[in-house]
Amino acid sequence: MNFTNKSCENSEGLRTYQHYVYAVVYSVILAPGLLGNVLALWVFGVYIRETKKAVVFMMNLAVADLLQVLSLPLRIYYYLYNIWPFGHVLCMICFYLKYVNMYASIYFLVWVSVRRCQLIMRPLRYNSSRRKGDMCICGFGWLFVCLGCLPFPLLRIPVATQYIDSNDPHGQVCFSELPLRSVSAPVAWSLLILAEMVGFIIPLILVLACACLTAGSLQEGAISDRGEKRRALRMVLSCAAVFLVCFVPYHVTMPLDFLAKANTLASCALRDLIQRCHPITLCLASLNCSLDPLMYYFTTDEFRRRLSKSEIPEGRTVSRQLSCIGGGERMIRLQHH
Repeated sequence: MNFTNKSCENSEGLRTYQHYVYAVVYSVILAPGLLGNVLALWVFGVYIRETKKAVVFMMNLAVADLLQVLSLPLRIYYYLYNIWPFGHVLCMICFYLKYVNMYASIYFLVWVSVRRCQLIMRPLRYNSSRRKGDMCICGFGWLFVCLGCLPFPLLRIPVATQYIDSNDPHGQVCFSELPLRSVSAPVAWSLLILAEMVGFIIPLILVLACACLTAGSLQEGAISDRGEKRRALRMVLSCAAVFLVCFVPYHVTMPLDFLAKANTLASCALRDLIQRCHPITLCLASLNCSLDPLMYYFTTDEFRRRLSKSEIPEGRTVSRQLSCIGGGERMIRLQHH
């Protein structure tokens, strides 16, 4: 993928800096991401299964975030110790899950925004059959994202003999430090443009459009409906905020990083700047694992209510009432005897 003969040395200082950034950020988001998404799945799956407010998409979003969080300990180990002793297959799985999480999160953030907007604009059109349709949309989304992210690991060359630390024969390079396969310039640019259009630009337009439509709906309808519309707007704006903070910076620097690695930039200083900024934007893309549970808490009334106080599910309440009634009847019989 080298388009010119101009090349710059990949300094050890740059690699040390990148490893430090990754290790610190991934360590920070590991605990809140794990706890927040496990709690989210528990609340969505057990307590608010009957609600129709895009919970199916939020559950799948939590699953996508959890998949990436579970791969973070191995990433942290690699960036702290500069070795990957776990084999090439596991390296590729972790590398693949990173991008599956990112684009699955983008996909489900879009559908959370679309569904909340639809529920405000046309509330009577959502029924049980539409709920089944949501599950089909999620299944298609996972298949589409998993297939679409295959080029990320497939374009990397497994190098079992290239080590970061020559004194450790078991430590391979991994993740983005694996060399790229040689592909033609048209193929490389086609993949890049396709990823930007389908994975970023179109979803961004949809999320912003949903935010504008939901905000516009506040001017219509009865005053009694405005509370629900404000809650819907809060959810859609939160999705847009997560999208803008986590995914816009990465997709801005992704083509620049591609140009830097393809040796198409004449300035070595510019290449160094891009390769120092790109890890930061990649970490921002991972930050959504911790931001999404916060979004659920502050924008979903059911989620916040269930976590703010201990509530007994309805089925358990009924069973306790029956047991109390039965116990009371037994006490009355004992008193008569």
